[in-house]
Amino acid sequence: MYAHALRPEPVPTSTVARLVGAGRPDAVPPPVLMLLGMFSTQLGAAVAKQLFGTTSPGGTTTLRLGFAALILLAVARPGLRLGWRTGGLVVGFGLMLALMNLSFYAALHRVPLGVAVTIGFAGPLLVGLAGSRRLLDAGWAVLAGGGVLLISGLGGAAIDGLGLLFCVGTAVGWAGYVVFGGAVSKRVPGSRGLALGMAVGALAVLPFGVAGSGAALLDPWILLLGVGVALLSSVLPYSAEMSALRRMPARVFAVLLSLEPAIGALVGLVLLGELLTWPQFLGVACVVGAALGATLVRADRT
Repeated sequence: MYAHALRPEPVPTSTVARLVGAGRPDAVPPPVLMLLGMFSTQLGAAVAKQLFGTTSPGGTTTLRLGFAALILLAVARPGLRLGWRTGGLVVGFGLMLALMNLSFYAALHRVPLGVAVTIGFAGPLLVGLAGSRRLLDAGWAVLAGGGVLLISGLGGAAIDGLGLLFCVGTAVGWAGYVVFGGAVSKRVPGSRGLALGMAVGALAVLPFGVAGSGAALLDPWILLLGVGVALLSSVLPYSAEMSALRRMPARVFAVLLSLEPAIGALVGLVLLGELLTWPQFLGVACVVGAALGATLVRADRT
């Protein structure tokens, strides 16, 4: 199923309590953990959007990946003896992380959160369906593509052209994140591959952050918000989802993860006042429906 690789192996559950003060995450029902993780991701995006008045999208991306890398490196303590092939995969993984996050925040600067999340989510969904030769899976891909077209303005909703291009960049980066993340997780055990990839991504976006934000990145308040974005958008969701996946079937995990575009639209509406048009809401429903359909039908056949 496409959702298996949406998140490379996160911080081990044994470190969750130390990182986020969650006490006993295993005491929380897995579906609740999943929902908390997804809401945390979108809340982090909403907080990041508030930074755009002071920092650029590149600066916000630098803060998120930089602090997330520092936290994960401190926890995982990965070694650097990887070999050329594994090292190349880690670098590719980090570059996809950089592209995904930089494009996402650049898109957020111009389009609603729900639009950016849904179009980006279509990337890994289509990757998961690409290897299938079943006609029904082709139907899910068409449904997802139709949803993206509705969100992009086919239904008459005006959307920033450059913002739409950045959304496509997010989808490409997220798809590459899935492909490279799956390969890295097989070669680098635990969360070490994620930590190294995050570090590569942080270094890759650093020039964009310095060029776009300059000395603003050193402002104590901005740094504090950057830590919050890193925790909300990276550390907490990875930890919550990994704890949930240990205690629930992969099919259920995939079904719940399919709700992420809808949650992004909801958070954008409630916290940012971003009201999507009816065609855009229909587009979000199409993408969520394609993800749910692809997951449930494959699970039933299995």
